[in-house]
Amino acid sequence: MTVKIATISFLLIVLSLAVSNPSQKLRGNLTRLTAQTENREEKNTVQDILDDSAKLEKLAEDFEFIEGPIWHPDGFLLFSDIPANIIYKFASNQQVEVFRLYEFASNKQVEVFRRPSGKANGNTLDRENRLITAEHENRRVSRTEKDGKIITLADRYEGKKLNSPNDLVVKSDGSIYFTDPPYGITKKQEELGFYGVYRLAPDGKLTLLVKDLVLPNGIAFSPDEGKLYVNNSEAGYIAVFDVKPDGTVTDRRVFAELKDASQSGVPDGLKVDVEGNVYSTGPGGVWIFSPDGKLLGKISVSETATNLAWGESDYKTLYITGSKSLYRIRLKIAGVRAGK
Repeated sequence: MTVKIATISFLLIVLSLAVSNPSQKLRGNLTRLTAQTENREEKNTVQDILDDSAKLEKLAEDFEFIEGPIWHPDGFLLFSDIPANIIYKFASNQQVEVFRLYEFASNKQVEVFRRPSGKANGNTLDRENRLITAEHENRRVSRTEKDGKIITLADRYEGKKLNSPNDLVVKSDGSIYFTDPPYGITKKQEELGFYGVYRLAPDGKLTLLVKDLVLPNGIAFSPDEGKLYVNNSEAGYIAVFDVKPDGTVTDRRVFAELKDASQSGVPDGLKVDVEGNVYSTGPGGVWIFSPDGKLLGKISVSETATNLAWGESDYKTLYITGSKSLYRIRLKIAGVRAGK
């Protein structure tokens, strides 16, 4: 029998979870979820995503400012520490003690993958599982070949230097979509005069898709690749576009707003699960939206959340980079796999 709850606007579920390492207990409730639905049998509710046994684990801390997590199917996570000019590698393990940088020499789970990294920010994988990286310092999108060689895929548009590529996603046809705000450069270094969203085709052609977002940041496709989501960070919302057959985009509109003056953070990193739910870092942690833009809940993080990525063999573990720490939490729905 269908149970109606139309008279209840919000169902607030507060899960008082403990971190796996008691000495590193985080402040407050780790996860706060708000379900807003008219029917308990409706798909895409918080109950479908996270149960009350889930725990937010802090895996590593004391970084300078981390970003760009990406899961490699060989069983490890890569993530960037931008100011440190390093890409780190985290080897997954079921039992984790919180890693601190001063313990680096004795820790085998976290190691340097690349230094210098070009002050890498976002990372993703292409269809051959090669690492694609947005590099602030080198102002380029790069690819790491199977032999370790790093090549430039894009660093100029119409003869002018890109600003500082920030985040990226690879479409199933092999094209790379990326954002290019100015976070990694000074105003005097800017050559373009705008902050764009681009499509890099497999043949190397670079197409400007959007140039009027305030500061484009995180980027992701819907599972069917019919929609492109882009975080407009300083404006505080997620923009969504329809993707045309030629790979360009149209019909820009606001998908959801993420505003809360009482919490730190802006719409930054952005990912989508296989059911089409949209996950974005924002004020206070990770905001979860249904495919139609309804706020389903928030995963609270005790520091500014910067980005996120799905991982483990079933892609049901959500890795979250805070400004200085790495976290993870198990969910019930798998994420869209990078480089699928």
